[in-house]
Amino acid sequence: MGLEQKRAIFTFDDMIASLRQAMQTFPDLRTGKNKTYRLMDAASGAFSVFFTQCPSFLSHQELMREKYGLSNARTLFGMRDIPTDNHIRTLLDPISPDFLDPVFEGCFAAIKTSGHLDSFRVRLGNQQDDLLIALDGTEYHTSETISCNNCSIRVKDHQTRYLHSMITPTLVKPNNNTVISLPAEFITPQDGNEKQDCEQNAAKRWIRKHKKRYAFEKVTILGDDLYSHEPMCREFLSAGFNFILVAKPDSHKTLYEWCEGIRQEKVVDRFDGKKHLIYTYRYVEQVPLRDGKDALCVNLVEVTVRERKSREQVYRNAFVTNHPLTDETLPVIVD
Repeated sequence: MGLEQKRAIFTFDDMIASLRQAMQTFPDLRTGKNKTYRLMDAASGAFSVFFTQCPSFLSHQELMREKYGLSNARTLFGMRDIPTDNHIRTLLDPISPDFLDPVFEGCFAAIKTSGHLDSFRVRLGNQQDDLLIALDGTEYHTSETISCNNCSIRVKDHQTRYLHSMITPTLVKPNNNTVISLPAEFITPQDGNEKQDCEQNAAKRWIRKHKKRYAFEKVTILGDDLYSHEPMCREFLSAGFNFILVAKPDSHKTLYEWCEGIRQEKVVDRFDGKKHLIYTYRYVEQVPLRDGKDALCVNLVEVTVRERKSREQVYRNAFVTNHPLTDETLPVIVD
């Protein structure tokens, strides 16, 4: 018997080394003589805030300046000095987040090389094991008074709010609370575009930027109702991605009108370890997503979950997908 091939292990030190390598590419845009703090220390200091999960930048600065703070900063993050929060903001604010994409890509590659990526694959379609990438938008700053040129603006009830948001693609698997973060895409004003940026446009940019990296892995995109319209679905397909997207009746009236009277039904009794649940699937394949002869055809599945004993409804949702709907795929698609 030949020797078993050793699999690489991606350690914390490996991740920090990857992060520091990316930080070394950050452009130093300072023009004056005041270069007391290294750009590397500023970048490491910003990362350490999230690593230590401090509630605020100020409390983090105070923690780092305690007796063992600088020692830990040097040991964990390779910092020489601890810059102030103002120095960190001044040095890092002008730098594009794209400089950190190689860190996420390096982590993904290391997880794949180690063999752990296979544990995230899910059986879908024609005996195909896909990776599931969930696209979702999130806000990470909002204020009524503080704003910058990269802010989006929301006006409601005559109240103006300035906010920063982004798309956070994440590799997920049903019934698994471990996820793998992928490079983000920020929702921010685009050069030459008078309209405000939005989550859908950011998602399209992410797909076009990263499709060569992930499409060959056999990927299914997961998303909410915001993504389940034809231009977005065609964007997924043209990139080589499959999709499973929430489809609410109110925003897909044409789709649901097409499905009236032709949906198949399947009822399954499942025990979740605590109680029996009745899953009712109503589904139909190859129905147009919108009006028009050239409309994209998709597969629709609705699921209703009730407790068997009380008949109380505990869950209801509907999805459109390009995956075939079979006894094997129905539970995976709705989970």
